[in-house]
Amino acid sequence: MNKTRLLIGAIIGVFFFSSCINEDEVTSEGNWVQRSYFEGSNRSNAASFSIDNSAFVMGGYTGEEYLNDFWEYNSDGDYWIKKADFPGKARSNAVAFSIDGKGYVGTGYDGTNKLNDFWEYDPENDTWKEVASFGGTARYNAIGFSLVGKGYIGTGYDGSEQKDFWQYDPTSDSWTQIISMGGAKRQSASVFVIGDVAYIGTGINNGSYEYDFWALNGNSLEWTRKNDLDYSDDYAVVRSEASAFSIGSYGYIVGGSVGSVLGSTWEYNPSDDTWEEKTPLEAVYRAGASAFSVYDRAYVLLGRSSSLRFDDIYEFEPFVYYDEED
Repeated sequence: MNKTRLLIGAIIGVFFFSSCINEDEVTSEGNWVQRSYFEGSNRSNAASFSIDNSAFVMGGYTGEEYLNDFWEYNSDGDYWIKKADFPGKARSNAVAFSIDGKGYVGTGYDGTNKLNDFWEYDPENDTWKEVASFGGTARYNAIGFSLVGKGYIGTGYDGSEQKDFWQYDPTSDSWTQIISMGGAKRQSASVFVIGDVAYIGTGINNGSYEYDFWALNGNSLEWTRKNDLDYSDDYAVVRSEASAFSIGSYGYIVGGSVGSVLGSTWEYNPSDDTWEEKTPLEAVYRAGASAFSVYDRAYVLLGRSSSLRFDDIYEFEPFVYYDEED
């Protein structure tokens, strides 16, 4: 009798723990490891980019205040350093990327205005300078990334959802509009870069979650439609305000929301245009989190669930088996 009770208790305990980290079912591949807490205020919708072995986080929203503080994360030492504050307006929902050792931040929302200013950060001197304003309309909830020595900003909300794309050339400090992505307009989409190709999907348009998925070739600037994100109902990657990053030759989308916050983690394989579910985020599920890759290491941090904002950070190990003890 006592052995039976112990067995039942153990089964219940395993089920309870699994339900805390999974939405549908437990997966074994992929492991999340908590790293050194972010040293700034709890926040969501902060901008981030990486240069060499460091990542940088700017701004965001605490639920009461828009921010312009700027932080560096050293991935080798797992520690944070306060850097020179961003000199533009405090904001959330901006975009950021890096090109040739410089960081770039722009667009966003300051609590009153949609923004289109654009700034360059030099990590060697810890200095900022304003460069040519974004070529499109002022907006927030856009996406930004770099490909083949150029920067790109597209989609977002300027009073309505958009799907235009603009290329930034740091050599001439100028913007050029390129062919818009196909499919629906959207805000709060996701993007990750693998090699010379950016992969773009998810997001929301007029209250509808979008399921089309697109690839932009950084050399030809041609768009290719890939398999939909609910292809044959084999997977459900559709969501908004998700975190996205790449590790090696794979792309990842984590968290976000579809009516409620999510923690599921999906891995994209561009070689066969398929998705595979990995271990969900081993933390409070969230939307509006930041993400960055440093070499072949990737991290998800900050974000929100309902009115709660977070200051934690987790490294994702995609090919390590799930370990509940770490």
